[in-house]
Amino acid sequence: MLAPQKTKYRKMHRFRGARHGVATRCFTIAFGSYGIKSLEHGQLSACEIEAARKTIAHALKRGGKIWIRIFPHIAITKKANEVPMGSGKGSVELYVSAVKPGTMLFEMDGVDEKIARESLRLAGSKLSVKTRFIKKLRL
Repeated sequence: MLAPQKTKYRKMHRFRGARHGVATRCFTIAFGSYGIKSLEHGQLSACEIEAARKTIAHALKRGGKIWIRIFPHIAITKKANEVPMGSGKGSVELYVSAVKPGTMLFEMDGVDEKIARESLRLAGSKLSVKTRFIKKLRL
């Protein structure tokens, strides 16, 4: 599962980012010919990203190349069930990635458009944000 190898601090302040505005970086296709782009704000957990990656790899049947354009850097903490108030902050539960509308999530190359469209559609169904298939313009 995706997680940072090393962080300066184990626990972060409560995360409230990526709630307004559109993506100002990572919003175009940079590596491949086809991609999947986010259409709304949200947080993608490491499990969601890994599930989408596995779905794409399964649909491609070991063909083509995949790029994951997002990484879950943000630690989310949670206290155990039925624990009383106080006694400090909970332990790290999962890592998430902040996503704004327009953020490129996955890219691929080396396959024809029909297979790319279907594999990215299946991957988009695993994610908690609405997505759209994007094709690189050829000049």
